[in-house]
Amino acid sequence: MGARLGSSLGATPGGRARRSDDDLVEAHEINVTPFIDVMLVLLIIFMVAAPLATVDIGVDLPASTTEPQPRPDKPVFVTLKPDLTLAIGDDVVARDALTGALDTATKGQKDERIFLRADKAVSYGDLMAVMNLLRDAGYLKIALVGLDGRS
Repeated sequence: MGARLGSSLGATPGGRARRSDDDLVEAHEINVTPFIDVMLVLLIIFMVAAPLATVDIGVDLPASTTEPQPRPDKPVFVTLKPDLTLAIGDDVVARDALTGALDTATKGQKDERIFLRADKAVSYGDLMAVMNLLRDAGYLKIALVGLDGRS
């Protein structure tokens, strides 16, 4: 009975069963469509992310470990207004009288820090002209004043 059962299933000499003609044929090809879909998605992700990761100019900035300078008790502020007039503190000063007014405000101490502030409507060239006036007057310690933009 065992021989007859084996012959009806189509047994091979190795003991493996053969498939009958009405069964599905086993496919030996790899379906690459999902693989291509994944690769295209990854390609799009890298095409979008690559420009975001590039930096035009790489600069390795040094870290500062110094404490911030304490603010003087009576700082000397030179203000450049939008109409390009100069003021020391609250007093408007002519450009040719700037040196004398600074000497009076600093009591002749040329090494005192001058705080320069300018309206944002003032051009860079006009700001540099005032800095040159301060430098020509002998004041080399100039600090630029701005608003704290972290808030």
